[in-house]
Parts: sequence; C-alpha cells; structure tokens
Amino acid sequence: MKIAIGSDHAGFRHKETIKTMLEELGHEILDYGTDSETPVDYPRFIRPVAEAVLRGEAERGIVLGGSGNGEAMMANRFKGIRCAVVWNKETAKLARQHNDANMISIGQRMVSYNMSLEMVKLWLNTPFEGGRHTARIAMLDED
Repeated sequence: MKIAIGSDHAGFRHKETIKTMLEELGHEILDYGTDSETPVDYPRFIRPVAEAVLRGEAERGIVLGGSGNGEAMMANRFKGIRCAVVWNKETAKLARQHNDANMISIGQRMVSYNMSLEMVKLWLNTPFEGGRHTARIAMLDED
C-alpha cells in the first residue's frame, strides 16, 4: 500500500518510527516532513498528506503532532478526507470499521511508540464494514 505521512516537530519521532515499520512491512511511503524536532507550523506538513490522499497518489494518510487534534482538523478541511484522531487500539479499529477513515492523526505526547505502531497496523488491516454507514459517509462527501 502507498501511504502518505507527515508531522510537525512534536510528532517527528513517532513519524520516523512508524515510517520505518511501514517500510519493513513492504509499504511505499510518501514522507511530507518535517525532518527534525525544530519547531514548525503544522499545516505546511499536513496539507500535502491530505492532498496526496485526495489525488489518489496515496491510499491512506497518517499525520502526527503533539496531541493530533490540530493535524486532524487541518486534514478534515478537505472534502473527501476522513481523518480520525486515534489514541488506542479500539479507536484505530473503529476509525476504519465504522467511519472508513482514510487518514489517522496520532498525538506523540498522548501515546507510546509501541501503541502508535499497534494502532497503525490495526487501522491498516481493518476493513470498512460498509452497510448503513456507507450512505451517511457518501452524503458527507457530496456536501
């Protein structure tokens, strides 16, 4: 799978760890930065991830920051993006299963490295269950 990833300075360390794991699992990664813990303005690195998913250049997107909230808000400004903030395995699973999230946002200050890796794997491997949720999501994408 081709996955776009981006973070601000507060999510950089988790981004690098997740990127390494995804590459080891055979995924192709599009890294939109940042490339250090030097303070940056997060929209500069989150917007390109959302745009890559929208253009079909990446099947999914992962964004990271301190809490993950600002990054999710930025990504969700784009029609067709469904970015969920995840903080445990259950929220990661439900983001896909019930909400068909094509992006997730993780807060480095909120979860451990190990939890972030487990959440990403679970989110990537959980299918969308469709059904009653499909019509509601399609309606939102059409607005």
